[in-house]
Amino acid sequence: MGETSNECILSIRNLKTHFFSLEGVAKAVDGVSFDLFPGEVLGIVGESGCGKSVTAQSVMQLVPDPPGKIVGGEILFHNRDLLTLPPKEIRKIRGAGISMIFQEPMTSLNPVFTIGNQIAEMFRLHKGFGKKQALEAAIEMLDRVQIPSPDKRVHEYPHQLSGGMRQRAMIAMALSCDPQILIADEPTTALDVTVQAQILDLMLKLKHDFSTAIQLITHDLGVIAEMADRVVVMYAGQVVEQASTIDLFKHTLHPYTLGLLKSIPVLGRRAAGIAGELTEIKGMIPSLYNLPRGCKFSNRCPDKMDICEQEEPRLTTLGEGHSVRCWLHRT
Repeated sequence: MGETSNECILSIRNLKTHFFSLEGVAKAVDGVSFDLFPGEVLGIVGESGCGKSVTAQSVMQLVPDPPGKIVGGEILFHNRDLLTLPPKEIRKIRGAGISMIFQEPMTSLNPVFTIGNQIAEMFRLHKGFGKKQALEAAIEMLDRVQIPSPDKRVHEYPHQLSGGMRQRAMIAMALSCDPQILIADEPTTALDVTVQAQILDLMLKLKHDFSTAIQLITHDLGVIAEMADRVVVMYAGQVVEQASTIDLFKHTLHPYTLGLLKSIPVLGRRAAGIAGELTEIKGMIPSLYNLPRGCKFSNRCPDKMDICEQEEPRLTTLGEGHSVRCWLHRT
């Protein structure tokens, strides 16, 4: 975990991204706010469907419209609200200022172009390189992400690479223009454990080499404990807890976060120093089309009170940057 700067590079304020369909309106992101600082790894954690990926897509302005639409809030990159910029300006920032790597590279890499061609395209678009210079830069990037024989791999197609190599190629593409922010959306989910560790180590090394801030989206708290400086916990489109990684693990406040920690398998629990029996969070995330009144977690919460079903708690800061959205901690 590297040193961080006090100057905020990305500030998300009250972001709201909704999806409109015949069923109604799904509030996939419902008033999310957090900051990202240079040189830090910010973990975004929560179950599938909690809004992690849609938040990232909103930052990159990749939300499919229709049915999705950013309906409110601000996304401030160096104090410029990305939501007010024209598409041409967004394209300049996307890739050069903020880059993203996705969970499954085969859905992001074009199967009819070589890996080298796709990485070289980034250099041609954003740095004005010629064809030969861009290909040489692509080979150098493949070498930096530890792909063996990069001068040969650069001429291969995505289907000719293993899953780990494809993910490395995606990282090479994302970092080709020295972005200030790298958004990594579940970058290791489809990989085996050994390759997962290699990819995470690679991301930390590249963060150190490029001084890139990383927004790491995952459902794996073991990865969070290893990688993140700070953590944002999301549930049903909202931030329910936010703290430094150490503080979150030592002084867990929200029942949902505690449930996530208690559901870590035994080896991971011991490594993280978490005591107690392995348990599950009962129930399912509610439908975004039919959210419960009051606290969104109330239908699954073991500590539910009457007020939890009647009124929604606000996100409250309790000191040292630790915030929580829960009636148990309202003063």
